[in-house]
Amino acid sequence: MKLVLYSTSHCHLCEQAEVLLAQIGVEAEHVDIVEDDALLESYGTRIPVVKRMDDGSELGWPFDIEALRRFIA
Repeated sequence: MKLVLYSTSHCHLCEQAEVLLAQIGVEAEHVDIVEDDALLESYGTRIPVVKRMDDGSELGWPFDIEALRRFIA
């Protein structure tokens, strides 16, 4: 399953989300929303957001490691 982490640089919450992904051994493509006006409008106040590319579902912050595990299961 392909995952995307919508984030931006200098975002401490995004860094926390990256740590959670690493703790469960899951890799996600990192997409900086600043590079795209549409993404910035969609995710600007919600990041970090993990998106499953297989079904389009999204998990927005705040989430913990258990919520992340359930989301990717």
